Amino acid sequence: MFAEIKGLNEECGVFAIWDHPEAAQMTYYGLHSLQHRGQEGAGIVVSNQETLRAHKGVGLVNDVFTPASLKTLSGRAAIGHVRYATAGGGGYANVQPLLFNAEAGGLSLAHNGNLTNAKEWRQKLEAEGAIFQSSSDTEVIAHLMKRSGKENVADQLKSALARLTGAFAVVVMTESALIIARDGHGLRPLALGRLGDAYVVASETCALDIVGATFVRDVAPGELIVVRDEGMQSESVLVDEDPAMCSMEYVYFARPDSNIDTINVHTARKNLGKQLALEAPVEADIVTGVPDSSISAAIGYAEQTGIPYELGLIKNRYVGRTFIQPSQALREQGVKMKLSPVRGVVEGKRVVMIDDSIVRGTTSCRIVRMLREAGAKEVHVRIAAPPIKHPCFYGIDISTSTELIAAQYTIPEMCAWMEADSLAFLSVEGLKSGIGRSQEMPDCGQCLACFTGEYPTNINKRQVSQMSV
Repeated sequence: MFAEIKGLNEECGVFAIWDHPEAAQMTYYGLHSLQHRGQEGAGIVVSNQETLRAHKGVGLVNDVFTPASLKTLSGRAAIGHVRYATAGGGGYANVQPLLFNAEAGGLSLAHNGNLTNAKEWRQKLEAEGAIFQSSSDTEVIAHLMKRSGKENVADQLKSALARLTGAFAVVVMTESALIIARDGHGLRPLALGRLGDAYVVASETCALDIVGATFVRDVAPGELIVVRDEGMQSESVLVDEDPAMCSMEYVYFARPDSNIDTINVHTARKNLGKQLALEAPVEADIVTGVPDSSISAAIGYAEQTGIPYELGLIKNRYVGRTFIQPSQALREQGVKMKLSPVRGVVEGKRVVMIDDSIVRGTTSCRIVRMLREAGAKEVHVRIAAPPIKHPCFYGIDISTSTELIAAQYTIPEMCAWMEADSLAFLSVEGLKSGIGRSQEMPDCGQCLACFTGEYPTNINKRQVSQMSV
């Protein structure tokens, strides 16, 4: 039953800077701060106003870039990308930014999100003679740009994005311009900042902080921004859609020190924990959170209930990826390599274990077992989000409902399988209230599709059925 050791993963993060003497180095630091958004590949493309030059590779930012490789990336503008593969799979060819050369000049492109109609466009473009160099849906954007018939790159991107559906936070760079765009629902975050005279854009504000940039504002849903040496121009190009920021950015993906649409992620998670305590209290001796993304919610739960927060689980920060192992014993060992219970804290105690979400349930089950082996008298599991029951089409690697435990079993059945003393999830209304976005927008301007099955874009029933089997 749901045997893989696998949690939620986000597709990627983007960073771009214009008019800075150390553009590549700034981008390197920015990608470091976005490493949590993708660990399978990283790349930087720089512009020296005459040519575009790229360096990319498979692996972590530190593995891909060296002082020597950064020295080869000279220029005053750069875009960068960290990737987790959801659409198109992994491999060097899919590592972004993608770089294209033509007689009219170079074009580089990086994208965070997932295009729901990319497959249909790819098939149509190939039938018309297009040759793809990667299996990434991002390359579809470049082909649509070049076939738009427009001369101006910004107009090319505008034309391409008008034909696409799904989630996209896109940065495009030529020798003379940086173009930034976000889908009409704003499903993926994108922040704009200034570093002296330079413009900076990043998937999260933590990347602005790391390079010393000042946050200016979030790129608006449906907005297209063109940055040149002469300055910045902005226009709204996709304006007929309601905002729907991915709720899981607040729950799990973003770093706690980031702000998304002016809401601090740590504060939002702490409020989710407080709301969870109001909805699902329990008598216990200590509260502990599953590192790292659940710590804020656990603190909030402890503050609301008055139960002491304790460091009951320790994360080993020096363990790389744990691959699926061929035996149950080795799978168990894989979890223990990443997390360890603190026996002196949990032994003989009634423990409330706070986690941010349950996807397949296997990791939660093993953590409950570890806490019991460490002497916990009771283990009560509390989840600071609603049950995830539906696939995501916008850049999270949950493509079928069959891999989601909450879609297959009731909460009592999940509790029994985990061997927990109790299990409770936050309600959808509690999630909206805890995050604290504007109550005036539909669903508070959040995408709740993985909880409710109500998608902000037009997802046809055939597509849902294909993704759900």
